[in-house]
Amino acid sequence: MDDSCQQNGGRARTGGVQPAAPQAGAGHAVSFKVNGTLQSLTVAPNAILLDVLRDQLHLTGTKKGCDHGQCGACTLHVNGVAINACLSLAVMHDGDEITTIEGLSQGGTLHPVQQAFWDHDAYQCGYCTAGQMMSAVGVLGDKRIPTDDAAVREAMSGNICRCGAYRNIVAAVQDARGKMKRG
Repeated sequence: MDDSCQQNGGRARTGGVQPAAPQAGAGHAVSFKVNGTLQSLTVAPNAILLDVLRDQLHLTGTKKGCDHGQCGACTLHVNGVAINACLSLAVMHDGDEITTIEGLSQGGTLHPVQQAFWDHDAYQCGYCTAGQMMSAVGVLGDKRIPTDDAAVREAMSGNICRCGAYRNIVAAVQDARGKMKRG
């Protein structure tokens, strides 16, 4: 161990800056609407939105996959825009409207995307399904994205299905598109 490590209590040097240790009771008050319900809570300044939803609000439909924004399992909507919740600090969303997979169905009726995924067996193990559905809703709501299968595959490419249900997922998205047009 070199002298710099000994001087830092055995820790490797980080350019002279050590991260601050979290302090007990340190937190930020945030309020946001989740699936139409106002939620006010205190979160750590470094709390990830995904963890707050799952651990504090017990909304476990949004899955934790990679924690790096590479798999899409944690996709949800903030103010109508699909994001990876694992990459977003909860404190950034004070005043926002958040929709998780639990908020898609209305009055006991499945959202057209949920129904289409069911009808087309667009899942295998189901782990990625919530993120796939939330991305699909975003794709269908974005009029800039062309409607052909290749464009849907490209727009959904941020969501990984390790079981390989991609063909069924695209079929479900296209079916939901038709159902949503018909109303």
